[in-house]
Amino acid sequence: MFDIFIDTHFSSGHHLRNYPGNCERPHGHNWKVTVTVRATQLDELGMGIDFRALKNATKEIIDTLDHTDLNEHPAFRERNPSSENLARYIFTELKKTLTTDRYRPYSVTVRETDTSGVTYCEE
Repeated sequence: MFDIFIDTHFSSGHHLRNYPGNCERPHGHNWKVTVTVRATQLDELGMGIDFRALKNATKEIIDTLDHTDLNEHPAFRERNPSSENLARYIFTELKKTLTTDRYRPYSVTVRETDTSGVTYCEE
């Protein structure tokens, strides 16, 4: 098995509905995201997945989140844009384009700060 990952980031605002504290008020983060794909075998070039393909697929999703109010994003109109829900959303979207017989998304880590974050995976 090979776990191939990239790091990226985006900036956005949000608030957590019904949260008993400061996070219920609008605020922002410079989110850091790590996307990991697990490959069961290598291609003819000796790669599990081309970093370019992984970066491009991730960028398409991140671009819809960057510099937005996450509470207005269609995925978060009914559910809070928490780190947990963001990680699951990014993972679910990546599954649509990065799932083959050789590789698939393995995990997505979303960090609100350098010291706080969450990892979502389906195993």
